[in-house]
Amino acid sequence: MSRTRWFLAPALAVAFLGGGGYAAVAAEGGTKPAKDVVSFGALRCTPAETARSQALDWLKGVGKADDATLKQFDAIWASDRPTLDKVADTLALGDPQAKKLLDEARDPAAVAPTTVPAILKDAKKPAFYRANLAVAYAKALSAKRVYEEGLEALKQVKAEQTVDPSSYLFHKAVAEHSLMLQKEADATIIRLLDDVVDAPERHQRVALLMHADMQNWREKDLGWIKRKMDNIERRLDLARGGPRTQKIQKEVVARLDELIKQLENQQKGDGRANDGNCPPGGQPGPSGLPRGIRSTRPAIESAIAPEGGPGHVDPRRFKEIAEVWGKLPERERARAVVELTRDLPPRYREYVENYFRKLAESNPK
Repeated sequence: MSRTRWFLAPALAVAFLGGGGYAAVAAEGGTKPAKDVVSFGALRCTPAETARSQALDWLKGVGKADDATLKQFDAIWASDRPTLDKVADTLALGDPQAKKLLDEARDPAAVAPTTVPAILKDAKKPAFYRANLAVAYAKALSAKRVYEEGLEALKQVKAEQTVDPSSYLFHKAVAEHSLMLQKEADATIIRLLDDVVDAPERHQRVALLMHADMQNWREKDLGWIKRKMDNIERRLDLARGGPRTQKIQKEVVARLDELIKQLENQQKGDGRANDGNCPPGGQPGPSGLPRGIRSTRPAIESAIAPEGGPGHVDPRRFKEIAEVWGKLPERERARAVVELTRDLPPRYREYVENYFRKLAESNPK
């Protein structure tokens, strides 16, 4: 059994006051750890000297014991960089494949991978090599927001096999949270907070914040749509506008259709929707473009106003504009963005603007 869990509020208070001894995330909402969660305090980072010895043994084992290589090895381990980075640099020093893999993952201009490299799946490779290379690789991909392949790389190994189980669990949780895998992310966060004795404070704080964020998630509300759209934007940034991205886009459009139908049903019931704040939407003109981009219709109150702003958005109007965005002249695009975002808090206004910008870049026609 893992350590008894505190409620989230005290845990957050401890985190931000800089106290030690973090307990796991709250159990509210029925969140339970996965079956592979081990007992409290079972994981800790490998001491630097032990990791250095393991790295040197591996380097000699692959036949890289010449004076020039050992001199570079000593320089790597004389630095004050994190132990995981030193191990990764040692793997790159002793294996050209590992070097190529990490160089590409760390290069901001390199094309994002679409599959997990075969070398990380090769069970014949030593566990020390494969596990630590996978964590270093996932860490580099996380910095580029390439979460799918980073997560799959981590799934090839276990936290216990790495010199830095905290980094393994942290980047796994980041990927799962970003991909909206709530159950998996919570289980990983529980392991990080309960089982890693010496997890860095920054890992613990961010993990608690991710958990707190997920407590506010609701299935298919406007926050859900926002997260889906954020994922679409990320994938377009990575030049991934294929079937998978299109599937997510269809999910967003389908949910917007459902919201529109709900509003129409409310109108049929009493002639009003949302206390009279949602009159029927405008119809397209003869050209197929929305008639009168700057609508005089009040916007529909949404559920996305965590910053205290009014948070108004009209899903019908959003869908209309998204469907014809590629046909709109630049001036009408600007007017459309103003219309959709005039009542949104600044955070969401910027988000909608970025989303339509990415939409234009991915489909200029």
